[in-house]
Amino acid sequence: MRIELATEPGDPNRPNEDYASVALPASGQGGSLVLLDGVTPPPEDVGCLHSVPWFTARLGGALSELSVSRRDMTLSEILATAISRTADTHRDTCDLSHPRTPQATVVLARWDGERFEHLVLSDSALLVAGPDGTVEAVLDQRLAQLPPAVGALRDEVRALPRGSAEREAAGGRYAAAVEALRNAEGGFFTAAADPASAALAVTGERPRSAVTAFAALTDGAGRWVETFREGDWAECLALLHKSGPQALVDRVREAERADPDGTLFPRGKRHDDAAVVFAEL
Repeated sequence: MRIELATEPGDPNRPNEDYASVALPASGQGGSLVLLDGVTPPPEDVGCLHSVPWFTARLGGALSELSVSRRDMTLSEILATAISRTADTHRDTCDLSHPRTPQATVVLARWDGERFEHLVLSDSALLVAGPDGTVEAVLDQRLAQLPPAVGALRDEVRALPRGSAEREAAGGRYAAAVEALRNAEGGFFTAAADPASAALAVTGERPRSAVTAFAALTDGAGRWVETFREGDWAECLALLHKSGPQALVDRVREAERADPDGTLFPRGKRHDDAAVVFAEL
C-alpha cells in the first residue's frame, strides 16, 4: 500500500484550518481516511471562544478514532456521533446556534478486505479509481448549485470594478444570500454542531476489489480542476499517482500566483488552505 499526504496553509501567517489523517489498524485488514476543510469565519463575533483549527482537530480526532474502533457503525452514524461529541466539549461556553459556529467540510473513507465505504459533505472531493482505470469523482454539489438568484448576485459582483464601492456593496449582498443557505433547507450543509447534517451527506460503498486507488482533496487543492481547469478529475488522480500530493499543491500555487487578483479565474481567496491524501491499495 502507498499512502501520501500533503497540506499547506493558504497564508503562512494564519493557521492551517484543514485536517487530514489516515489510520491503519494493527489487524492489517483495512483502514480509514479523514479529511476536513475548516470554514474560515468572518471577522465579527461568531459566538464561539474557539478557533477553527481547534474545532477541526477535535472533530477529526473523533472521526479517526470512531472510524477505526466502531466498525459496527455506518459512516453517517460515525459523523453524527463525532459532531455531538465535539459540540459537547464547548456547549457550555459557546453559542452553538450561531450560523457561523466552527464547522468543516468532510470526507470519510473506510475499507477492509471486502468493501470500500465513503462519505462526502460539502465541497471537498473524493476520487476513486477502479481496476479498468475509470475514475469516479464523489462530490456534494449543493454549494455549486445554489438558486439562480444567488448566482446572479455572484455574477454582478464579478462584473463590477475591483476596489469599487459598488463591488463591495454587491459582495455584501451576495455573501448574505449565501449565508442564508448555510445549513438550511434548500441550501448546503457542513459539519457544525447539529448531528442531523450527517444524514445529508453523500454516501456509498462498493466492493474493495473495485478500488485500486483513491484521493481526498479539500477545495483549495481541487482548484486545479474546478477553478483553473488544468485538467479533469481523472487527470488530477493521474498527476497524484505520478508525482504525489505536494506536486498538485505546488501547481495550484503556481496558478494562483499567475492570477493573483482572480481576474481570469474568480475565487473567494487569492490562496486557500490545501490538503490532499492519495492512497494506492
